[in-house]
Amino acid sequence: MKYAVRYYTKTGNTKRLAEAVAEALGVEALPLSEPITEKVDYLFLGNSYYAFNIDPEVKAFLQSLDKNKVGQIVNFGSAAMLNSTYKKVKAEADKVGIPMAQKEFHCKGEFKGIHKGRPNAEDVKAAVAFAAAFVTE
Repeated sequence: MKYAVRYYTKTGNTKRLAEAVAEALGVEALPLSEPITEKVDYLFLGNSYYAFNIDPEVKAFLQSLDKNKVGQIVNFGSAAMLNSTYKKVKAEADKVGIPMAQKEFHCKGEFKGIHKGRPNAEDVKAAVAFAAAFVTE
């Protein structure tokens, strides 16, 4: 299996998760500004809610994907107030014809003092375990 990890972050929380996920997969975590240039079986996409939606950069990245280069998108991320971005990411992925893995990883993230210290070491450990499960499938 071939993997790629891309992420979008404003606070650094998702980057921390992306780096842990990438290490578990044996690849490098890269920002969305780095396009997917080679065929991958799984694209792990780290993102969060900003103003009750996924960021326009995440939408643009998803719209730029080539369905012939990405087998499935695996959603992961953190957020202080809202839960998973899965439905929003899936709506965009559906537009370009790329399926979403049904499994995803989400944890609380710190924002302006809410959920102080999150994602914490346990969250990062859980993200690593989540990614490692794809390697052993």
